[in-house]
Amino acid sequence: MTEMSFDVGDYNAWLTGLKSRVEQARQRAVLSVNRELISLYWQIGHEILDRQGRAGWGAKVVDQLARDLRTAFPDMRGFSPRNLKYMRALAEAWPGKEFVQQAVAQLPWSHVVTLLDKLKAPEARDWYAEKSIEHGWSRNVLVMQIESRLRERQGSAVTNFRDRLPPSRSDLARDSLKDPYIFDFLGLTESAQERDIENALTRHITRFLLELGAGFAFVARQYRLVVGGDEFLVDLLFYHLKLRCYVVVELKTTPFKPEYAGQLNFYLSAVDAQVKGPHDEPTIGLLLCKENNRLVAEYALRGIASPMGVAEYQLLRDIPAPLMPNLPSIEQIEAELQTDNASGLSDQP
Repeated sequence: MTEMSFDVGDYNAWLTGLKSRVEQARQRAVLSVNRELISLYWQIGHEILDRQGRAGWGAKVVDQLARDLRTAFPDMRGFSPRNLKYMRALAEAWPGKEFVQQAVAQLPWSHVVTLLDKLKAPEARDWYAEKSIEHGWSRNVLVMQIESRLRERQGSAVTNFRDRLPPSRSDLARDSLKDPYIFDFLGLTESAQERDIENALTRHITRFLLELGAGFAFVARQYRLVVGGDEFLVDLLFYHLKLRCYVVVELKTTPFKPEYAGQLNFYLSAVDAQVKGPHDEPTIGLLLCKENNRLVAEYALRGIASPMGVAEYQLLRDIPAPLMPNLPSIEQIEAELQTDNASGLSDQP
């Protein structure tokens, strides 16, 4: 029997498309199952609350319910007394039926538990839930972002974006920066020099990009510019995929000085002239200083033509003392992760 011939290139293109559609369908199936599970957990929690509140059932009903559900569904995980209490907490945190339309309803159960454990304010829980969906954070990353107070830091750098960028870009650019930036993953002391920090940041570029935020792509370190026959080196050069522009980052191991803004302005002009493409937006600058007097920075940026921001960086995370006892130890986190990994689909980060 003669084997049928076909165009290999056409077949490979077809196969690539098929594999992509299969993978997308698998992902939709997983998300659908997860949404159903979280919805079930919310309903169980809501009914526990209702019976404890309306019928006056005591706390022991949770233990009894856990035993009965595990007996009825021995092959199904997630019905421990501890998990049932989290279901009740879930229903308390999001009491309305509109829960199913919110971001938290799309998260894995381990993420939901993290939100319940580490955050008390409803608006904070909703914000981190939305960011988790938007950026595809794992549970580990979610914990790190909460503990580093990302919500309070994002969009808080001193900038001149409102005056230098059109409204359609200024808000996105402002939200792309934060203050302070936390580089505690570098393992450096406060006496580290600029070159030490640059070296460490490029060695830990994945963590650095995570701290910078979504959209940043690393281009080069000590990027060489030649202007009028003189050589100048940009500390770090990035490209922001959403803003469609280059971002120059300058590191200073001293408090902010107004002349730093002038130097960065020169770099931005040079990058716009020599590097920026015809379809790129104007280059943005970020000055990272050991300390930042916000009023001095605001005055300095008023006379700068290029869009830029000023923020502090911390080599060691500054966690308020009252919060320290509430943070889990490395051993506790590892134990929870082992539990998560053993809990099947509902607990996958």
